[in-house]
Amino acid sequence: MLQILLGLALLGVAILGWLYYKEAKRSAENLGWAELVEQEKLIVVDFMHDMVQALGEGLSKEELFQRIAHASIVSTGALSSCVFEKTDRNLMRGVAVEGLFPPHRPIPEKVQAKLSTRAKFIESVLRSEEFPVGEGIVGKVAQTGRAEMVADGKNDPRIVKHDDPALAISSIICAPISFRNEVIGVLSVCNSSDGRPFSETDFSVVQSLAEQAGMAIHNNEFLTLLFERKQIDVDLQLARSIQLMLLPQELPEHEGVEIEARYVSSHTIGGDLYDVIELEDDVFGIAVADVSGKGIPASIVMAMCRTNLRRVATIFSSPAKTLKAVNDAIAGELREGFYITMLYSIVDLNKGEIRYARAGHESPLVCHARGESGVAEAEFPRSEGMPVGLVDPLLFDEVIEEKRLDFNQGDVFVAYTDGLTETTNSVDKEFSSARLADVVMTLRTRPVVEINDGILDSLERFSGKRQYGDDLTLVTIKRV
Repeated sequence: MLQILLGLALLGVAILGWLYYKEAKRSAENLGWAELVEQEKLIVVDFMHDMVQALGEGLSKEELFQRIAHASIVSTGALSSCVFEKTDRNLMRGVAVEGLFPPHRPIPEKVQAKLSTRAKFIESVLRSEEFPVGEGIVGKVAQTGRAEMVADGKNDPRIVKHDDPALAISSIICAPISFRNEVIGVLSVCNSSDGRPFSETDFSVVQSLAEQAGMAIHNNEFLTLLFERKQIDVDLQLARSIQLMLLPQELPEHEGVEIEARYVSSHTIGGDLYDVIELEDDVFGIAVADVSGKGIPASIVMAMCRTNLRRVATIFSSPAKTLKAVNDAIAGELREGFYITMLYSIVDLNKGEIRYARAGHESPLVCHARGESGVAEAEFPRSEGMPVGLVDPLLFDEVIEEKRLDFNQGDVFVAYTDGLTETTNSVDKEFSSARLADVVMTLRTRPVVEINDGILDSLERFSGKRQYGDDLTLVTIKRV
């Protein structure tokens, strides 16, 4: 039982946190990017190890909160930390304290004499006080779901000024502990051990640790429920549920465009990935990827890919540069035989264009409402590129190519994995890209949901199957 629990815990934490590159120590700020990343990895691995051990030991939620508070100090070098939990009554209360973390509110004088030591006193105050969501910096973070950093606590009106100099806040970072955009609590770290204000990289670390903590807390509750019900194949079911959490729960809405996605897994755990990433006003990225292999190893690689893609997508406005950065991060981490094909596109509604780059992936399908000949036409525009993680970054960077497409009213753009076009029928003929183009050309004037319905209906009629031999992912956008 313990081995299964440890395995599930490892998967649960690793899938969302495996390659979040966090903060290295402040002394690394002048190092090169590669050295910084290596130090950041060590911080993440240490934190993940703490979370896995905590889940494997079957700790209660309160004990897990305490482990998170301790691990956050070890990971960031802060002098103190506190985890605040949001209660059912929409109040915040301290549930785990490490070090002399200053209470959220001024300390009543009559309380101070009741405890023998300062540490016990501070912990007692933090655990006993409750304050509404929205109050102070912790309450605001819980309310907005956005992390905040205060570099100068002495001059910030939201920071309580305690009489005890040991409780003075010079710098503080608060980050939401959340799951599926629902705030569970807030992780706060206070005062850097070197006496200087926290940096932007400190800020990034705490945000990422809080995100992993949210998944660990959810996994802890989920595992307990599954074991109580004695579900069969619980490890695979949990892995699948975590994998599906990585896929967008809702797609963004923009005026003048329709977006719709489908994902069909051929196994309990698949290796396909799609994501839609908001970049700027009316500019968003669309990624469709296919991981080699199946099962749990493929799902972990998929999580690594998504984590790194989301990390770099907002940095680069070029799809090719984004894929280069993803490959740089992943290339040395994949086991032999594992690689990822990916199509990454940036849709710019302001310019009426789509820029895309292919890392060894299927070419997208584009149906122009009015092509160069003046009538509707379909094409599979190509560009060069090698799969992520397959070759040395120097070769990857040299080969990958970025292309641009017009994206005007009535145009349809379809990104997909080869599980769609390579599905075979009873005589071993493939559905093929030609059949895909015929379906989309026929339905191009319909809403995007009906286009995707038509593609899958056509595939089912052609193959005579409802369960396919490979994962199938389909993302379609239409300019309306």
